[in-house]
Amino acid sequence: MKKIITLSLLLCFGLINAQAFKGNGDVKGQVGLNLQDGGTGIFLSSDFGIGENMSLGLTANYLLSVRTNPLNDENPSFGDRVDLKARFNAHLGSVMQLEPNMDIYPGLDLGLKNFGAHLGFRYFFTDGFGLFGEAGVPIAKYDKNSTDFGHNLNNQFTLNIGASFNL
Repeated sequence: MKKIITLSLLLCFGLINAQAFKGNGDVKGQVGLNLQDGGTGIFLSSDFGIGENMSLGLTANYLLSVRTNPLNDENPSFGDRVDLKARFNAHLGSVMQLEPNMDIYPGLDLGLKNFGAHLGFRYFFTDGFGLFGEAGVPIAKYDKNSTDFGHNLNNQFTLNIGASFNL
């Protein structure tokens, strides 16, 4: 019985100490599923804390499963499937007085396909592991007039869900 109580207290203590964003010097990594119209793929991101409520980061996205062109059964090229972005996040968890293990982070990103915005939420269960959800939209597409099949991939509303880690 003592072992069960001790283990329960340790788990509760671990949950209390989990923090979603610690500020300057904090490094987070995320891996997850990317969902968008016409394809699904892998999403990777990292964030590096540069201030109390700010971070800079990088994201990479590769679509594994994509819809083929109905006119000629052609698959989108590698360039249509991949996207890389640099991003800025404003971490509002402490500003909104959320629990320390929760964070809401709106941000801007500059990628290969567009200039866009995203809104994400992280919830950490322990000091090293949590879950995240993130939605992104393009604000300004670089090539609005392209009729190339696959141009819209990674250049539209996207949803990312997955695991978040302290690095």
